[in-house]
Amino acid sequence: MTRRAAWGAPAACVLAACLIVAVSTPAPALAARPPAAGSRAVLLVFAPVDERFLASLHGMSVGILSASEGGPSAAQLLLDISQGTRVAAGAYGSPPAVLQLQAQGAGGLISGWGQALRRARDAPAELRPGLLASALGGAGYAATGAGDSDAPVAAGAGGRLAALSLGSPATLAARASALSRTRPLVVITIPPGPQGGRTLRRLAAARGPQQLMVVVQSQSSAHPSPLLWVGAAGLGSDPRGELGSSDTDQRGLISSTDLAPTILAHERVAIPPSVQGSPARVEGTLDGSALRSTFARLRVIDGRRLPALGWLLVAWVLLLVCSRTPAARRRALRIGALGVLWAPAAALLTAALAPAAAVEYPLLALLCGALGALCDRLASWPRALLVPAVICVAAIAVDALAGSQLLMRSLLGPDPALGARFHGIGNDLKSALAVLVLAAVAGGLYPSARGRRAWLTMALAGAGLACLEGATKLGAGVGGVIVVCVSFAVAVVTLLPAARTRRRAMIVVVSPIVGLLALAVIDLLTAHGSGHYSGSVLHAHSAGELRDVIVRRYEAAWRELRHGAMPVATLLAVAAGALALRMRPRVLAPVGEDPAWRAALYGSLTAGVVGSLVEDSGPVLLVTAVFTGGCVLCYLWGRPRPAHAGARTQDPAGSAPAPDGRHPLPARRPEPASAVSAPPARARRAPAEAPGAGR
Repeated sequence: MTRRAAWGAPAACVLAACLIVAVSTPAPALAARPPAAGSRAVLLVFAPVDERFLASLHGMSVGILSASEGGPSAAQLLLDISQGTRVAAGAYGSPPAVLQLQAQGAGGLISGWGQALRRARDAPAELRPGLLASALGGAGYAATGAGDSDAPVAAGAGGRLAALSLGSPATLAARASALSRTRPLVVITIPPGPQGGRTLRRLAAARGPQQLMVVVQSQSSAHPSPLLWVGAAGLGSDPRGELGSSDTDQRGLISSTDLAPTILAHERVAIPPSVQGSPARVEGTLDGSALRSTFARLRVIDGRRLPALGWLLVAWVLLLVCSRTPAARRRALRIGALGVLWAPAAALLTAALAPAAAVEYPLLALLCGALGALCDRLASWPRALLVPAVICVAAIAVDALAGSQLLMRSLLGPDPALGARFHGIGNDLKSALAVLVLAAVAGGLYPSARGRRAWLTMALAGAGLACLEGATKLGAGVGGVIVVCVSFAVAVVTLLPAARTRRRAMIVVVSPIVGLLALAVIDLLTAHGSGHYSGSVLHAHSAGELRDVIVRRYEAAWRELRHGAMPVATLLAVAAGALALRMRPRVLAPVGEDPAWRAALYGSLTAGVVGSLVEDSGPVLLVTAVFTGGCVLCYLWGRPRPAHAGARTQDPAGSAPAPDGRHPLPARRPEPASAVSAPPARARRAPAEAPGAGR
């Protein structure tokens, strides 16, 4: 791989330095005070309910709960709630411990707790099971029986329950109310059936005006779900609305790690630094049908992504097969490539319709193909790349600013069901958008020359995309900002007409630092320090926490590299990128190795390399960048022939016909005198001095 392509490697070191330097004073926590029981006691209820039942309870706000990260587990959900933080399921070195309740006098003990503690210590994060109950001074648990239950949420750091009440379903509500008079938190397990429903309604009706009641949909240990229904009453001034938090930044969606800080904030107890979530809040008015539609949509996104891509590629292949003439095949090559590049915008439309899988796959393929054909017909080559780039970026920005949540429901969105990201631009799109915008700028500048106009246009486009991916309400991606800054910096220095190698390297190295500083300013102005960057970096309490963030990212990237077919896909992406650099003149033959297109090639490969180093999805960004770049190259190689291919005149794009009758190559624009280096001394020798001249 060439030296320019390797410039992405220092990005990891730059990121680590930026994170350590950026540590600032932590956000002020709530003042610590003794927890209050009685009228302010919190009831945390696990019940087999759905949205309709929750909405029927008095004063209950409803939302969707992200129950896990990476893989659902009923036991891990209870531990995550008790500790207020979580990591991906694959980050643990062993499966979840089997936790069971054992009665001991007036309290209880969770068997298997020691194994859960050892498993938490081995994870790449500060995990403290039992933190919630310990911070409150102990919690109570009321249920109808022991064994496999929700009792781990009420356990302290040592796995012990301060109070335990077991009995018949008919007395459950009375026993829970009795515990709430002595304990600040009471965890309740509601049994299924009509009796359980009546018990839950009785608890909701008896809730005091200052009491918080949180209801979480219970799940089966055999069939856990990544998404659950959740309700809360007594939260905020609006008695009926949809739940949200600054952790998810999505209306109607909270995380399992938000429950602990919500309870602690209600009890006016200081939130420990290791807690990852944020207090839940009530937003807007309750729209049950919209919530049910969002819930159903989020559950199917992950399983439809690869099939949808397969439909796009199959439609492209069929279009090529049905083309009988060379001109038709070139047109099919362009239309198919543009159709794939239109996918981010087209997926927003299918997200709004939320059709069944049998409808969404062909609809997305037809929509992308139609947009590609229309774009190819109305826009000239290669400037047609500008259209999908501008519209995709604008559509994502409008969706974020309008709060329509289409990107969250899109097949190319962040996929909240996985639990790692809830809003903004997902890792799958970060490098793809960078490649798309780089190609769009190169297409708009074609034919180009190294100079101020070219590098300034590239720099402005990169700054705009970095703002889109970095702003809290739009993208909120620290890694995305680094990817965009470094990749566009590489493209910019490639277009500088006269710059020393040291100056070029300095621009590339400094670019992510400038981007992170700008991101911090944007985050503080737009989110008042509560955004993704502030929460994970600026408000870190120690260098150890920053180290945990970095370690988690690289361990997640390593797991992704070993997952499924990703090893093969990564090897193919690396091989394709190296081949593109080695055969650059041949790869860029349709544009005659135009300076802007050469810069776009370097920047695209840098986006994939840097993305694999700074994002927790690791190789996914490299594979996505190479795939998107391959689509762009397919579009270039589908260049239409001029009307008179055999003529010796130039076409409107500035291309001269090739002598062998193949597609014309562009005539290179003369570069400024400052950019033309003097020929080497060996080339200036007289012909007679050349080796073999006297033969």
